Amino acid sequence: MITRRRILIVFGLGVVASPLASFAQQQPAKVPRIGFLGNSTAALEVNLVGPFREGLRDLGYVEGRNIVIEYRWAEGKYERFPQLIAELLAFKVDVIVAAGTPAALAVKQATATIPLVMVAVGDPVGTGLVASLARPGGNLTGLASISPDLEGKRLELVREVVPKLSRVSFLGNPANAFHAVSEKHAREAAKVLRLKLTFVNVRAESEFDQAFDAIVKERPGALVVLADRVFLHNRGRIVDFAARNRLPVVYPYKELVEAGGLMCFGPNYADMHRRAATYVDKILKGAKASDLPVEQPTRFELIINMKTAKALGIKIPQSILVRADKVIE
Repeated sequence: MITRRRILIVFGLGVVASPLASFAQQQPAKVPRIGFLGNSTAALEVNLVGPFREGLRDLGYVEGRNIVIEYRWAEGKYERFPQLIAELLAFKVDVIVAAGTPAALAVKQATATIPLVMVAVGDPVGTGLVASLARPGGNLTGLASISPDLEGKRLELVREVVPKLSRVSFLGNPANAFHAVSEKHAREAAKVLRLKLTFVNVRAESEFDQAFDAIVKERPGALVVLADRVFLHNRGRIVDFAARNRLPVVYPYKELVEAGGLMCFGPNYADMHRRAATYVDKILKGAKASDLPVEQPTRFELIINMKTAKALGIKIPQSILVRADKVIE
């Protein structure tokens, strides 16, 4: 028989337990925090941030509702990376997304525990970012952007556009560890194509005028710009220089062609940023970055600016136009 005392005890425990259970159910789930380390500015990288956000939305993440993104922008100054990364770490982000080799190397140096999703990194193995593409190890994974024959293909393109081409200048950045690899590949391709190459370096905005003077002195028939976010940030200066000197240029990013450059050939960077959201999702759900293979580029795009071609007096061969993903009239 249940005594009155037992009934009161059970009832009392129920009254106590009920609010506790209700309180537990009402506790909001932890909102994941993503750190996004941008190389340029929000305005100049909108074509990359947008696809990344779209990728997150496709996976059910709505910024400001069930996920928080902390943005930091280097404004084309790599020396700012340590400070910006320290701010993201202080914000206690769950994962960092960063594009380019210099940014990825800076994050790796700053933390060995917070997962990093790299985007558009040139040679993650050769630059020491990961142990291998299949098993990256450490706290890094993501998407590589460069294939070994990419610089050779860019040289082939500019040779088709300028058939009598004999001299080509390359604009690179010694602060980007991958550019040493790019230069090696370019020189190997140049031997086959019988082209003479010169390399001009820019580490910071203050060095552009000096670099432009050096290129003019070399009197190349064309210029190839290597993939680097300092060049993306300073796209206007580079495109204006090429126009003033009537110089055909092959760029790595479509943004420079949209700004008036002649043509670009390279991986689809917007697609890569969209794919980065998939890596973020897996890591937030418990996957280790070290177990997620690094992806290599599968989609490349060729964009031609016909307005610029006409201004330069260049006739783009039909063989190139039929391969173009986009032609700006």
